[in-house]
Amino acid sequence: MKALVVDDSMAMRRMVQKALESAGWAVKTGANGHEALEALDAGEGWDLVVTDWHMPGMDGIQLTKAIRQSPRHAALKVIMVTSEAMMTMVDAALTAGVNDFLMKPFTADSLCERVAEIVNG
Repeated sequence: MKALVVDDSMAMRRMVQKALESAGWAVKTGANGHEALEALDAGEGWDLVVTDWHMPGMDGIQLTKAIRQSPRHAALKVIMVTSEAMMTMVDAALTAGVNDFLMKPFTADSLCERVAEIVNG
């Protein structure tokens, strides 16, 4: 399984990367939505995108919308991680096409559990 982790925080990217790699995922990282789209377009076989909401250049909502509009990537599972807790923000993420929403702070175990639920149906 192949995942792309997108967050402008290097510490958060590393934490998510380590958690997913410990669960058997091959992981690539990016710092914003533009880097994520480049990585998605350059590679094949992506299964999952874990993205932060707030990033410079292209945020997680814009990234999710771009993924959903691309015939090549539309079926990707997308999990948004953020500190946004207002229901209007959760609704905006779901409307954009995220499969799930994970609130910061979270543990590596809770991330891996949520990923397994999303990927395995």
